[in-house]
Amino acid sequence: MYTDKILVIGANGQIGTALLPVLQKAFGLNNVIGADLYAPVSPCGIFEKFDATNAVDLANICKKHGITQIYQLAAILSAKGEADPVWAWNLNMQTLLNVFEVARSGGIKKVFVPSSIAVFGADAQKEQTPQNTYLNPSTIYGVSKVAAENWSSYYHKRYGIDIRSLRYPGVISYQSMPGGGTTDYAVDIFHKAIAQQNYVCYLNENTRLPMIYIDDALQATLNLMEADEAQIKIRSSYNLSGLSFTPADLFKEIKMHYPDFKCGFSPDFRQNIADSWPASIDDSEAVKDWGWKPEFDLAKMTSAMVLNLCRS
Repeated sequence: MYTDKILVIGANGQIGTALLPVLQKAFGLNNVIGADLYAPVSPCGIFEKFDATNAVDLANICKKHGITQIYQLAAILSAKGEADPVWAWNLNMQTLLNVFEVARSGGIKKVFVPSSIAVFGADAQKEQTPQNTYLNPSTIYGVSKVAAENWSSYYHKRYGIDIRSLRYPGVISYQSMPGGGTTDYAVDIFHKAIAQQNYVCYLNENTRLPMIYIDDALQATLNLMEADEAQIKIRSSYNLSGLSFTPADLFKEIKMHYPDFKCGFSPDFRQNIADSWPASIDDSEAVKDWGWKPEFDLAKMTSAMVLNLCRS
C-alpha cells in the first residue's frame, strides 16, 4: 500500500514538537521526517538537521527521502520578531518560498502552512472576526503571515499545488516551553503555578484573546490535511477557533487546582500587540467545509495542562 513520506520543518517548535509524534503514529515512524536547525533534545525517528532557508539543502532532503507532504512550521513568532523585523521577515518568507518551489518542481502532493490570528489588525471586527475582513497586522510576524496566505493562494491558483492552512489562535501546549509569542503567558503561567511560584502576567487581566488547546489544534490540522481536496474551499487560510478567555479567567481556573497561587499583572510592549487582535473568531467556514469542532473548554483545558505537566 502506498504511504506518504512527510517532512516536518520546524519540528522543534511548539506545534512541531506535538505534531511530529502524532504523524509518526499515523503514518509510521520511518515515514515522517523531522527537521530543524538543531537536533531535538529527545530524538525519535528520522531527523534532519538543516537550514530550510537553503533551497538546495531542502530539495536534496526531499529527494533523499522521497517526500510527498511538507508541513512548513518554521517561523519567528510575534513578540520575538519585533526585536529584529528584517531577520524575521527574511526567515519566514525564504523558508516558505523554498517549500513552495520544491513543491512546484514535482513529487510533493500536499503542503501545510500555518497562519495565525496575527494577520488581523485594529480594523478587523473584534468579536467573532469573520473569515474575510481587514488584514492590517501590527507585527512583522502578522505581515509575513498575510504574505504567506497570499503566496499560498497564488501557488495554488498558478501551479495547482494542494496548499492548506489554518489561522491558529494562541496555542496552549505542555510539550514545549513558550517560543516568543504574545499569547505565551497562557503556557508560562502553568509552569509557575505547578512550581509553586508566583506569576506576573505581561498582559492586562481583562485582555480577552482567542486560544486553542494543543489537542484541538492537532486534531484540526489532521482533519484539514486528511479532508478530500474538493472540500477545501479556502486556499489562503481558514479561521480556527477553540476558546476565548482573559488572563484573569485563566488565573481563576488555575486557582481551582492551586489555591495558594498568586498572579500579578504588569503589561509591557506585548499589550499593544494583543490589543490589535480579535477577542473571538468566527470559524464557521471550517465547520461547514470539513466538519471542524473543538472539544476543550477552559476548565477541561486547565485540567489537562495540569495533569500533563505534572507527569512530565
